[in-house]
Amino acid sequence: MRRSPAALAAVAVAGAALVLPLSGSQGPAPVTDTAPAGFVALREIAPDIEEEMRYAGAHNFTGEPVDGYEEPICLLTRDAAEALARAARALRERGYRLRVYDCYRPQRAVDHFTAWMERPEDGRTRAEFYPRVPKDRLVEEGYLAVRSGHSRGSTVDLTLVRAADGALVDMGTGFDFFDPRSHGESPEVPAGARAARRLLADTLDAEGFAPVSTEWWHFGYRDEPYPETYFDFPVSTKALAR
Repeated sequence: MRRSPAALAAVAVAGAALVLPLSGSQGPAPVTDTAPAGFVALREIAPDIEEEMRYAGAHNFTGEPVDGYEEPICLLTRDAAEALARAARALRERGYRLRVYDCYRPQRAVDHFTAWMERPEDGRTRAEFYPRVPKDRLVEEGYLAVRSGHSRGSTVDLTLVRAADGALVDMGTGFDFFDPRSHGESPEVPAGARAARRLLADTLDAEGFAPVSTEWWHFGYRDEPYPETYFDFPVSTKALAR
């Protein structure tokens, strides 16, 4: 895939957060087996939040398990996990629960995405995840990047579930649907879905999470403790061992 210099230097507004940093920015932390102090498993802080870690399996836009996801668990910095727990409690009072699809994402997983974008299109996942945006334009359109805010440990991808019956709330599109319909206020989705997106965004905003314009499911904790470090330890419980 060919990318222009301007595209590589641009700031992405989507789930991947930053495209390749300009000179002077910190790169990824060295590859390690252990998380730094301050990372926790979300289930220890907020066991009521459902976890469906898509990149640990094959149901994602790459069509395969992604490098670095050794277990299907959500890891986050403690600050972000506690803020997410507060948001979950507020939503439970309104009859909803949260389901997370991705949390901390190691740099090796981001590199896996980049390698996938470089492969010839095989069409296996396009209909579900990117029917209108060719995969060689996913960076330029702001859906993927070569550096991800998820790798800093305080960004989450998530959705709403009805507490009464566990059914997914209609958000207008699915997770990782790389398309203009996934923009938070897209007029292409029904009013009810836009209202659900606003409920999710407003609740998370009240607890310190900022959305991005291109992906209704993506939120980054504003006061993240590692704002310039991109980690590369695996997603596993043993990575938290002290």
